[in-house]
Amino acid sequence: MGLIKNTSFIHKVFWRYLFQIALPFLILLMWHYVTKKELVPAAILPSLKDVYLSFQEQISTKQLFLDLKVSLTRVIQGYTIAALLGIFFGVTMGISKKVEEFFKLTFTTIRQIPMIAWIPLIILWFGIDEISKITIIVIAAFFPILLNTINGIKKTDKKLIEVGYMYNLTHWEIFRKIYLPSAIPSIFVGLKLGLGISWMAVVGAEIIAASSGIGYRITEARSLMEPELVFVGIITIGLIGLIMDSGLTFISKKLLKWE
Repeated sequence: MGLIKNTSFIHKVFWRYLFQIALPFLILLMWHYVTKKELVPAAILPSLKDVYLSFQEQISTKQLFLDLKVSLTRVIQGYTIAALLGIFFGVTMGISKKVEEFFKLTFTTIRQIPMIAWIPLIILWFGIDEISKITIIVIAAFFPILLNTINGIKKTDKKLIEVGYMYNLTHWEIFRKIYLPSAIPSIFVGLKLGLGISWMAVVGAEIIAASSGIGYRITEARSLMEPELVFVGIITIGLIGLIMDSGLTFISKKLLKWE
């Protein structure tokens, strides 16, 4: 009986992953067909072979790893700051109506400004040094984390809070035992969104104004008319983003087994 269940589970997993990779496989197949038949100029869409060879070159020279190290370091720094600020303000605004009213108008107004509009001003203030990229990441990732944290805190069952006060729990105990367990799923949603936006923000900032990083490498490749290197950068960005998202999803599932 156990063997049958295991076989059934493996069968389901196999078909699920096969279904998921079907579209990427079709895209690669179409890409190969278009370039082989020369339906599109190589300067616009290089062949898969050229992209693969460029990938190998970037790995063998370790340039790809150096670029990723620079970009990921910026993301880690900016994302950490954004997460701390987003959770702190989200918790305080979610619990206190007065605090929410004090910050709501300002935060809502800032949130409406597109990220691309901040970049010239931040570069004007900080130049193209590391602080400018980190600032862009913080602004970009802060709001998804903030809003989801507020939402999670506000969804806490009011009856549980009343029971907590009835048992003379301190404010810290009510937060730790009631608010936090209720809000953690929403907080993780915000953290996932914030991480994805952080990665997009740093690449965007590096493309516009930087002298290092994966975004800078894409801009340099474009200026040197090396489309295969541009695709190497784009594919790498997508894969790293997928890995980061999957990693945070795995962590959230492990921590939220009780949900």
